[in-house]
Amino acid sequence: MQRQESWVVAGLDNGGSSNNATVLDPAKGFLVDRLVEIPSRVQEGPEVAIEALAQILDLILQQTGVARERVRVVGLDSPGPASADGVVSSRGSTNFAHPGWHGFDFRGALEARLKIPVVYDNDGNAAALYAHHVCFGDDAAHRSSVSVIVGTGCGGGVIEGGRIVKGAAGMAGELGHVHIPMHGLLEEGQPIPRCNCGFGGDAESVASLKGIEKNLLPYWLTRFPGHALGAMPSIAQAAKAVRSYGEKGDPLARKIFAQQAMAIGRLFTIAANFTDPAAYFLGGGVVEAAPEFREWFLAKVRESTFLREEQARVARFDLVPDRDMAGARGAALAALETVPR
Repeated sequence: MQRQESWVVAGLDNGGSSNNATVLDPAKGFLVDRLVEIPSRVQEGPEVAIEALAQILDLILQQTGVARERVRVVGLDSPGPASADGVVSSRGSTNFAHPGWHGFDFRGALEARLKIPVVYDNDGNAAALYAHHVCFGDDAAHRSSVSVIVGTGCGGGVIEGGRIVKGAAGMAGELGHVHIPMHGLLEEGQPIPRCNCGFGGDAESVASLKGIEKNLLPYWLTRFPGHALGAMPSIAQAAKAVRSYGEKGDPLARKIFAQQAMAIGRLFTIAANFTDPAAYFLGGGVVEAAPEFREWFLAKVRESTFLREEQARVARFDLVPDRDMAGARGAALAALETVPR
């Protein structure tokens, strides 16, 4: 067997618009300290997208001066839904709308193209694994954590003993589709929010961009008549602008984000009674927000997370670090776990 210092693993983060990558040397750590990305081209179908992933791997190896034959395993992450083995849902998804993706063996096809073993995780799990390792370092294998990642949807991950909890079908950690109590979260007369998955009252129906667009903003615009967000060309454009208003302290936007923070806090409360993790991580667009708004939002999440005294003494609340690189780095860490040492 090759000496430990002579091999590396790579992490490839596949998204709806771009791919980014990293290289992890088990002896030296991550060899990439910045975001390296190219278009993912997923909307053009699997064949084109697989070639784009092969291209980003070649690019990152070139930039780090690592020979291809040194790559022992490649970690791949992408948005779901997909099975634990990286087979895309038979219905596709927002990012995998091209008919060729439906039921496509993403992991297997990339492995065949690269001729290197490939391991798969969804992007929420990968980011959660990275946050866990950054937080706990050498003690990561003895700790547990839960991460909620808020973006277009609401993803996340559960880490136990330093490893991703995947479940029988690979659907563990889909925290956005956990039902949360709505009493006290919604205003009187505010409709029960609906999720794209068909559920009513799950975390994603509130804590996501789609939740803002479909559920929260339409309601709050009725309570703030004449608001500038209501004059935008579409509700989708207005939803994307809500965060910038929230950063400026706008009352309507802060009402929306207060509801989102409460939803996440209630989700963390469920996690506290289900897995009792050592740390709770929050990721997504809020991580990139202005510092005052980011701290306000995290404080609101903490206020809505109810822990027992014993839990509160030991629990950590933090943000997922290096948001743009967290997926690729988490994918590399997952790949590293599969290499016998």
